Amino acid sequence: MSVTRKQDIRSLKEALTGGYPIIAIETWEEDATIATLQGFFASAFQGKGSFLTWDLQSGLTDSTSGETTACTAVEALEKVQMHDRAGFFIFKDLSALLDNPDIQRRLRNIHYSFRGQSRFLMLTGSSFLIPGELRKDVILIDYKLPEPVEISSILDEQLQAAVRRGSVNSLTAEDLNQAIISLKGFTAAEIRYSLNKALWGRKTIDSEILSVLQDEKEQLARKDGVLEYVRSIESLSDVGGLENLKEWLVKRRKLFTPEAAKAGLNPPRGLLMMGISGCGKSLSVKAISSLWGLPLFRLDMNKVYSGNYGTPEGTFHRAIKSIESVAPAILWIDEIEGGISSNTAKDGGTGSHIFSAFLTWMQEKSAGVFVAATANRIDLLPAEIIRKGRFDQVFFVDLPNDSEREAIFRVHLTRRGNRIEDFDLPLLSVATEFWNGAEIEHVVEAATIEAFHRDTALTQDDLYTIIRSTVPLSRTMSEQIKFIKSWASERAISASRADK
Repeated sequence: MSVTRKQDIRSLKEALTGGYPIIAIETWEEDATIATLQGFFASAFQGKGSFLTWDLQSGLTDSTSGETTACTAVEALEKVQMHDRAGFFIFKDLSALLDNPDIQRRLRNIHYSFRGQSRFLMLTGSSFLIPGELRKDVILIDYKLPEPVEISSILDEQLQAAVRRGSVNSLTAEDLNQAIISLKGFTAAEIRYSLNKALWGRKTIDSEILSVLQDEKEQLARKDGVLEYVRSIESLSDVGGLENLKEWLVKRRKLFTPEAAKAGLNPPRGLLMMGISGCGKSLSVKAISSLWGLPLFRLDMNKVYSGNYGTPEGTFHRAIKSIESVAPAILWIDEIEGGISSNTAKDGGTGSHIFSAFLTWMQEKSAGVFVAATANRIDLLPAEIIRKGRFDQVFFVDLPNDSEREAIFRVHLTRRGNRIEDFDLPLLSVATEFWNGAEIEHVVEAATIEAFHRDTALTQDDLYTIIRSTVPLSRTMSEQIKFIKSWASERAISASRADK
């Protein structure tokens, strides 16, 4: 059993020992929670108490006798309050009814009558919003999802079963670690479902199962709605230039491992990349996921503010809880200034509440969530976000220099099957001075289309033809770019190394 799960069970045991009459348990694993409570009940009452459960479909059920009584929540609470035996009374579907004044009154009456009587009312549900009238009467406990130790145990159990069916297990230690990371955030039942799907019918169990588990991870994000699972195939080699940023990332590659924890090293908290549009910020975030072997989730602040998923504050809080449940993971907030900026911090309404919640979470969040944020309108970023303690480092991503433009041309020409020896990269770099990476990619792609249309190989002249007909962003937005460079010069570290 994991340390986290032991802490959850200890919290529940302490609540029972303390005599709290009403205990709300936030859990996605109703069956596992009920099993834990049955274990406590058997130990504490030695078969002499009552163990009753209620849900909307079955009504009130006596687990000892098997007797079931169809009744509403209000009727069930009345029966429980009048029950003369000590024991546990488990209500499974009451979390959605707590705003009902009748329910609130009966819960408060039960709180008074159960005190000191060895009678405990337990509410189970995936989330609880405790009304103000009940906050002094109910203690709230979290029963977390399986941690890596439990996931590893289930994975080992399923692999052994597959081997007994005739499969050959060829998973490496790294594959097993990636599988565990992919299964983080699932209930024990979901883990078994996912592994059944991934392992069924395979003669050889190898790294191919990881793609199936990633499909399940994507399904998890889709059901949440706000978080988007981003399957990354990009690597650092796909990022032209930005050597300072790459070096920083490589040095922190192993900080999420157990070996780093034993050495007393904490995982990095976050990274803010700000700068000019089209210079590789989003590509770099995707490369982090591949380099570190961590799942990447994108938080769309427009969805948070849309109101389609509930109140913006509630939606943001739910997104944060979701990403923490799948940690270790990377949370990507693209164009962070659009949702968390100086303007939203001062509006006095929803924006300022989310801004405050984000700052507090960044300061206090669990170590397993790495926040990768990108920004274009860097002048809108409040100083509270940039200061140390929230992001480990703030990088400025400028227009690529001479050597970086060569590297970008090399990446895109190679990706399309061209021989680098056929092109003069230094001359191409000079011809695209003050261009961003996206514009260089456009040149290679457009020239490749022209060559394909002629049914000939791509040439340097094809690239020059597109270059001459393109107006770069640096010419149309020269004043804005000059301002961005001036603003960032004293507030961030350059992601690029100077040309030799």
